[in-house]
Amino acid sequence: MNREQLSLYLVTDSSFLNGRDFLDVVGAAVRGGVTMVQLREKDTCTRDFVERAVALHDFLRELGVPLIVNDRVDVALACGAEGVHTGQSDMPVVMARALLGEEKIIGLSVESLEQVSVANSLDVSYIGVSPVFSTPTKMDTAPAFGEEGLSQAVRMSVHPCVAIGGVNLSNAARVKACGVAGIAVVSAIMGAPDPERAASELLKI
Repeated sequence: MNREQLSLYLVTDSSFLNGRDFLDVVGAAVRGGVTMVQLREKDTCTRDFVERAVALHDFLRELGVPLIVNDRVDVALACGAEGVHTGQSDMPVVMARALLGEEKIIGLSVESLEQVSVANSLDVSYIGVSPVFSTPTKMDTAPAFGEEGLSQAVRMSVHPCVAIGGVNLSNAARVKACGVAGIAVVSAIMGAPDPERAASELLKI
């Protein structure tokens, strides 16, 4: 993984499709400049999750964009994804790394400065600092870092940092100024009427 691939990180959420085709929306986002895609489908059975992961990986591979699977190391292996993103309550990083191998991307969500410190000793490719701001797409989150907390996390971390949680056009410039390698967004692209334009505007920032 190179750091530039973290620049504009799309996390999928099918609840924002509003009748649109999933691959059409993701494809538009990639045309707009999305550099990495995480498949996050919390309310999907394993069979449907695998089928969507395989289809999305085939689609993104032709576009040269890495696919990261949220939580599920087994699904990432099954579809040949470039990596997995884990949370604090998911499979331990050391086990995920042993299963995936050294070449795969592993991201880890951190929700406090203490967790940032712990992550420094782990074999991860990047950390997702979450949430930066309060967000309607994930209700069970820790207190928001805010810009000051995000800046401190970036200074503490030995890994590239991706900011997620409430990041959108109105605050992306301030978030980027905190020194992060990239921003991760859900509704700012998935829920946008024109995902390609939304991605393009975010990438410019």
